[in-house]
Amino acid sequence: MIIEIKVPSPGESITEVEIGRWLVSDGDIVEKDQEIAEIESDKATLALVATEAGEVSLKAEEGDSIEVGGVACTIDTDKAGEAPVAPKEEPKAEERKEAPEEKKQEAESKKPEPPKTEKKPETTKPSGEDVSHVKTTPAAKAVMEAKGLSVEEVLEGLRRLSRKDVETAADALRNHPSLQKPEASREEDRQTMTSLRKKLSQRLVSVKNETAMLTTFNELDMSRVMQLRKTYQERFVEKHGFKLGFMSFFTKAVSEALKLHPGVNSMIEGDEIVTPRYHDVGIAVMTPKGLMVPIVRNVETKSIPEIELEIKELAAKARNRRLTIEEMTGGTFTITNGGVFGSLMSTPIINPPQSGILGMHSIKERPIAVNGKVEIRPMMYTALSYDHRVIDGKDSVGFLVDLKEFIENPEKLLFGGSSPEELLLDL
Repeated sequence: MIIEIKVPSPGESITEVEIGRWLVSDGDIVEKDQEIAEIESDKATLALVATEAGEVSLKAEEGDSIEVGGVACTIDTDKAGEAPVAPKEEPKAEERKEAPEEKKQEAESKKPEPPKTEKKPETTKPSGEDVSHVKTTPAAKAVMEAKGLSVEEVLEGLRRLSRKDVETAADALRNHPSLQKPEASREEDRQTMTSLRKKLSQRLVSVKNETAMLTTFNELDMSRVMQLRKTYQERFVEKHGFKLGFMSFFTKAVSEALKLHPGVNSMIEGDEIVTPRYHDVGIAVMTPKGLMVPIVRNVETKSIPEIELEIKELAAKARNRRLTIEEMTGGTFTITNGGVFGSLMSTPIINPPQSGILGMHSIKERPIAVNGKVEIRPMMYTALSYDHRVIDGKDSVGFLVDLKEFIENPEKLLFGGSSPEELLLDL
């Protein structure tokens, strides 16, 4: 029986997708629930799955656009019995290719070693200097061992260079890749923009044109968070099974700062300003297909380990192109980290319909004044880009100031912005 594999709907507003990559070839035997293609929409990359086992017949090529509900391929279920042995029981191509070599090496390792006098001249490469062209015969090596000399010492003892030595060195330098003059070229590389990047481009331009975007900056002393992470990292991994990063601290700190400045969590809908009482924070992740922003929902209810785990899982799904539309919609605020690429300072662009986005940057040691003295501290610049139609300057600056306070005094994350001493004294 021939069954049709139709393109599923990635979301309500999406009517067309693009075949990003076929994971099988025409005529292959596939198994039920096997991923057979990657389909790209203007919001995400999703997997196309075989609903039954059988022989697949492709109806579109990579790069073709297909309407939602259209037929991407068919499967002949009558040929399901012809499926080959499962791949996991069959050696990989690399293993099959390397097997003869491994057997050869194993056989050679079992051979008795020939006497030293039968060894071929060997190449010796002393540390600090490349003398791969110098051959050491068994007789010369025996004399060197008897005299307690190394190749470097023998070479240093030479005081006279022959014409052949000079020509050999000159040829080696002349042919060195770093000295080769590159050939002039007028070639160009061209590739078609994916649906995801097209949509991203349109959104970025619309943000610049349709919002009153401003950016305010501050700097953070990362000493306390870095020391906290260093002190408890081993115990954290033992208990939770994954490492503690910086992003979970910032995500938690953002949520606490949003409680103090709810306007930064607002957005415009028609003639209304909507301010959610929950904090769904988007974490920007760079993938081979472009920037994607999965959402950590209800951050205000989660602990740092819970946030860290969710960020790691969502980031892995984004890089493996397995995010769903639901995991990327509905955010109220976004964090982006240009520091992973070495950025010292930038002005991030708002992710509509949100009104604010926090930019993290590289941690650099800089001299700062501490209690009247100059100290070297690990510092980070932070940037808050915001829509001035919704967020006033007081709230934007206050948000960054409170964020700074939470990061520089992480114990305050437990007490809603107050210090343990303030709570103790009921201040």
